[in-house]
Amino acid sequence: MTVTPRDKILIVCGPTASGKSALALRLAHALDAEIINADSMQIYRGLDIGTAKPSVGQQAEIRHHLIDVTDPDQLFSAADFSDAADAAIQDIISRGKRVVVVGGTGLYIRALVNGLVDSPSGAGELRLALQAEAGRIGNEAMLEKLHQVDPCLAAGLHPNNLVRIIRALEVFQLTGVPLSHSQKEHAFSQQRYDTLQIGISVDRAELYMRIDERVEMMRADGLFKEVRDLLAAGFGCDLKSMRSIGYKEVALHISGELTDEEAVSLIKRNTRHYAKRQLTWFKADPDILWFEYPANFGTILEHAIDFFEPREA
Repeated sequence: MTVTPRDKILIVCGPTASGKSALALRLAHALDAEIINADSMQIYRGLDIGTAKPSVGQQAEIRHHLIDVTDPDQLFSAADFSDAADAAIQDIISRGKRVVVVGGTGLYIRALVNGLVDSPSGAGELRLALQAEAGRIGNEAMLEKLHQVDPCLAAGLHPNNLVRIIRALEVFQLTGVPLSHSQKEHAFSQQRYDTLQIGISVDRAELYMRIDERVEMMRADGLFKEVRDLLAAGFGCDLKSMRSIGYKEVALHISGELTDEEAVSLIKRNTRHYAKRQLTWFKADPDILWFEYPANFGTILEHAIDFFEPREA
């Protein structure tokens, strides 16, 4: 789909449990906007409680897009998201509404704003060799190899993200150019929309407290039953959706490998680690303006109004 940088979109991002959904909802009300979800797990039907999906009531208040768009056993890539979001943006703008994109999946937001890097496809033998090497020396050692050739990209990756580690090593071996360099050049030349990006800044101790409270609320709201129902429906633990935080830990409890308290404790720990990785990703983007919320809602709204309705000098 053809897009134009003249199309304006407001983006709300930040770590999990920072208050992104609440801020997006308030902004949408104030700006006569609709919301596009940029959370890679909220796109799945049936994954409601563990993904902190907006409630039915919230979705009735403001129209949301790209929620419940595919089943848990289907793959949905960043490219799929970008295509679907492009279509939603054009639909929203055509009806005279404004666009608020909200989510914590940095790759989704990058794909929408800058497009995906057109890096070369790797020879099958090279990728298989790298995968075999990972099997021999382990993920940590593979990440260290990436640090030697592309420290900028490696700094934002977790050792468990072996797919991206191998892809980055593959691109470097094929081109001699670090993937992070290609991404920066691509981002500079391929701005797809006119954007205002707002990041929610939260004190680390406060964020971790919110995460713990959210996980307890998920348990009270029926997360364990949600996972049992998904497993009973045939959505196995090997699926990408079912390996997400909250679902994989509860599945281990259901299989007898963890007690319920151990599963909850592990969800809290893994969510804190995920929030740290999200912050590393978003803090590396100089285009994001950071504000505390709800304390600075008025300032955020002023920025948004000035963005959509710039005042003449």
